[in-house]
Amino acid sequence: MTGDKRFTRFIFVGLLNTLFGLGAYSFLVWIGLPIWTALIGAGIASIGFNFFTTGHLVFSDIAPSRLPRFVGAYLVLYVVNYLSIRALVLLHLGPITSQVILTPAIAMLSFFVMSRLVFSSETVRSGGE
Repeated sequence: MTGDKRFTRFIFVGLLNTLFGLGAYSFLVWIGLPIWTALIGAGIASIGFNFFTTGHLVFSDIAPSRLPRFVGAYLVLYVVNYLSIRALVLLHLGPITSQVILTPAIAMLSFFVMSRLVFSSETVRSGGE
């Protein structure tokens, strides 16, 4: 699959994954959990769902050996996302509005991380199996 097709699929699958994750996050904030807890809860709920949708529909690879890198990538993305939300909250934006604003940038960063560090053929050759 060409890079353009892969990126297009990533965008569509990302929309599905984002709706799932944003819905879980919003629900957890709505019921009164702190931001960090809501992000962790939504992240845990999303990891399995996203691994199969992204791995299968975008990269055609759901090998279990990829899961540790996938989880590691999510941890890094979580930290970046959390710190970014906190910065926007300090600027008097709400936590849900902040997440909505950040979603496109986090999605782009996610594609880069997933395509280069999780699902690339180089990660298999360099010991990623």
